[in-house]
Amino acid sequence: MAELRGINLGNWLVLEKWMHEELFRDTTAEDETELCNQLGEARFQRFKEHRDSYITRADFEYLASRGFNALRIPVPHFIFDDCPPFVGCAEYLDKAFEWAKETGLLILIDLHTVRDGQNGFDNGGICGVCKWHLKEENLLHTRRVLRRLAQRYKGHPALYGLQFVNEPTRPDMFADMVKAGRYPPHDTERAKGSCGVPDDVLIRFYKDCYRDLRAVLGEDVPLVFHDGFRLRLWKEVFPPEEYKNLILDTHMYVVFNTFEKGTDAFETVLDTSLKEFQQSIREMRKYYPVIIGEWSFAYPESAFGDGETPLMRDAAMRASAACQLRVFEQADGWFFWSYKLIGGPPGWDIRKAIEAGWMPRSVNPQTE
Repeated sequence: MAELRGINLGNWLVLEKWMHEELFRDTTAEDETELCNQLGEARFQRFKEHRDSYITRADFEYLASRGFNALRIPVPHFIFDDCPPFVGCAEYLDKAFEWAKETGLLILIDLHTVRDGQNGFDNGGICGVCKWHLKEENLLHTRRVLRRLAQRYKGHPALYGLQFVNEPTRPDMFADMVKAGRYPPHDTERAKGSCGVPDDVLIRFYKDCYRDLRAVLGEDVPLVFHDGFRLRLWKEVFPPEEYKNLILDTHMYVVFNTFEKGTDAFETVLDTSLKEFQQSIREMRKYYPVIIGEWSFAYPESAFGDGETPLMRDAAMRASAACQLRVFEQADGWFFWSYKLIGGPPGWDIRKAIEAGWMPRSVNPQTE
């Protein structure tokens, strides 16, 4: 049984346009970097209004009442307000820790963005740019941010752990993304020279982070590393006698498997994806505790036939939820993406999923 049953607080401290397009009004920005550039001085008020209202203590109370016991909170590399033109947000993470302590929730801090981008995705804060790993200063800055986070929350009862960096992409994956025209950069000059993160660079970075954070936190606090979309690379990279309390994070989205397979059969997509997920979880748990740091109920339209009625879709989503939960309970923990959207497909919004009956009203039977 999963130890952690959690929720991602996406789009609170790290913005993604698709999750709340109104935040990007009156601009042509597609990512947080360009939003800050185009808003100028207006960014301070807009960000404050968003951060003050998007997540509040009431949301922590709601999630605790539904049986969730953990939160994965994406934070940006500029959290300590040291990277103009970005707007820092450490005080909001402070609030989150106090609310978590008061409601009995644990927090996994997830460093979701880094200087010059680790994947070129919108969720990395800068579309089409992946140059973080090309400058040693960028890597050192990331390590400094992680150490400051560790020092700030060391000993806090709500701290579960720290995650080094979210979704650093593979070289071939980045090249395919560019070829497909996904996440085009706003600044083409800045994007020149972008490429995915090589295995050896990522392994070295993770080992450096481990040593840095263990020096601050000791061995009792879990440290989490994302698989970088190369899950089986990590089988014997971190021997357990040397790397203590180290957890592997992998993201398992049926929606993206659907696109890759090009099929329109919902049941086939679900069955094939979950078999692959289950096999991967079992295989990698031989080496590390495994958490599913992101997953959702989202599907593209191609997953349903033309004759599907709303009632049939609802039944399919209920079945999908039950199947995914059974598989992900075999991991050591999971975090649904995400807590809320302003508009957008309901399969990404846990509140809507609960209201629709796709997700149980409590994920912990003891709280029902």
